[in-house]
Amino acid sequence: DSTCCSGKVLINRLFFKLATQDELKAAYRRLCMLYHPDKHRDPELKTQAEQLFNLVHEAYEVLSDPQARAIYDIYGKRGLDVEGWEVVERKRTPAEIREEYERLQKEREERRLQQRTNPKGTISVGIDATDLFDRYEEDYEDVVGGGVPHVEINKMHISQSIEAPLTSKDTAVLSGSLTTHNGNGGGTINLALRRVTSAKGWGEIELGAGDTHGPLFGMKIFRNLTPRCFVTAQCGLQFSSRGVRPGVTTVLARHLDKNTMGYLQWRWGIQSSMNTSVVRDTKSTHFTFAMQLGIPHTFVMMSYQYKFQDDDQTKIKGSVKSGFFGTVVEYGAERKISRHSVLGATVSVGVPQGVSLKIKLNRASQTYFFPIHLTDQLLPSAVFYATVGPLVFYLAIQQLVIRPYVRAQKEEDLEKQRESSASNIAKKKQEAEAAVLLMQESVRRIIEAEESRMGLIILNAWYGKFVTDNSRKHERAKVIDVTVPLQCLVKDSKLILTEAIKSGLPGFYDPCVGEEKSLKVLYQFRGVMHQVLSGDTEPLRIPKQSHRIDADT
Repeated sequence: DSTCCSGKVLINRLFFKLATQDELKAAYRRLCMLYHPDKHRDPELKTQAEQLFNLVHEAYEVLSDPQARAIYDIYGKRGLDVEGWEVVERKRTPAEIREEYERLQKEREERRLQQRTNPKGTISVGIDATDLFDRYEEDYEDVVGGGVPHVEINKMHISQSIEAPLTSKDTAVLSGSLTTHNGNGGGTINLALRRVTSAKGWGEIELGAGDTHGPLFGMKIFRNLTPRCFVTAQCGLQFSSRGVRPGVTTVLARHLDKNTMGYLQWRWGIQSSMNTSVVRDTKSTHFTFAMQLGIPHTFVMMSYQYKFQDDDQTKIKGSVKSGFFGTVVEYGAERKISRHSVLGATVSVGVPQGVSLKIKLNRASQTYFFPIHLTDQLLPSAVFYATVGPLVFYLAIQQLVIRPYVRAQKEEDLEKQRESSASNIAKKKQEAEAAVLLMQESVRRIIEAEESRMGLIILNAWYGKFVTDNSRKHERAKVIDVTVPLQCLVKDSKLILTEAIKSGLPGFYDPCVGEEKSLKVLYQFRGVMHQVLSGDTEPLRIPKQSHRIDADT
């Protein structure tokens, strides 16, 4: 409603959340002097001044009272309305209010958790493209259509799982999978019941059935031994026509330092093995080293991944794995292509496996995997096309499809945001214009005082979206004149703006909702011209020597 909106505007606009009580008192006195109705004779200005004066007084009452301020910080304006949303005892300490808020949040999260299924799925499609590189031309001379390489799908796997929270501690997980390979296939279905026994651990019972392996019964437990060490143990019984096949897996893990984990794994059953690995994960890198002794697989593996600190979360990776089965070298990259999608490609070169290209798309909680087997031999041409092909294809799709789609989606979201906030922005604009009219007399006196001491004079100031890039000349600048509001904030030849969104300053409003904004100021100090361009949330302090405009330029 309008009252709630005005309350938020006044508090966000007139004061900063981190201001001290002394700063609040000083700002309150200054704004009261500026907006006091008795200082304006014009009836229209007097009415506007009275409205703003009341808003300032209401804001100060909230922010000067620790309890009311804590309620507003947590619940917003509706937490202050007596007839509105009822909260806890209103005279608790800020710490008690925050604790109560966190408790209520936890209860809401638990209720939301009970309604959430958290679906996860994987679709894998294996493609045999060896005919592209391993074919003999003479074998196809007498065959109709023999000149066209034969590419086929030789295997497919689909799996899906959903979670159903039963209580705050109990969760049921239902999963199933279907697999087909060269015309033969099968499926499985599993039901797991997981219970959180304490803050240190949980246990799980799993029941499964399938047409290839038969019934399955398993148990799994997780336990934190110390704050830096945990253990998982899993055992299972697989029933089949050949009898009962038991299996046991145990993993012991420990934090070696802030970014490094060490793992010891022992597995007994169908494929018995012992494995040790070290994983180091930092903000920019991910490193893994693993060794395994087992039947039939014994190997040594090392992988490294570098994470670029860009908006697309680009990663490049490489790994080497060598064992009784041969040696495999893999390298690849992945990149975020939209808000919920990550696309990756990996080239695998090994002996005796040959050359393969693996393409993976993660879309929210779904994974689509396409392993493409190119050749059984180590052919340079296959390695070249596996490396260059996906890169060229990605760049083409990025330019022709992804970027236009993302740009159109962003413009559509921006337009919706503008439409939904149009009435609110119009009201803020009206309030800002009224505040500027009320500032005129105070600004005149401030300028006279600053001129007498050769102090700080704001010549021009603009706030909004500036177009400085030549590639964006087609875009229109959207700025408002904020010379008067900035000059009104000058005190003792200084202007200090803290780290906050500048559209919340008195006399300001947002001229371009959802777009990047800046503040450009041209000012004079001690008779010398200065200029500065500041980001929307950047702190600003003027005058500064670095803002000076040299006479030569």
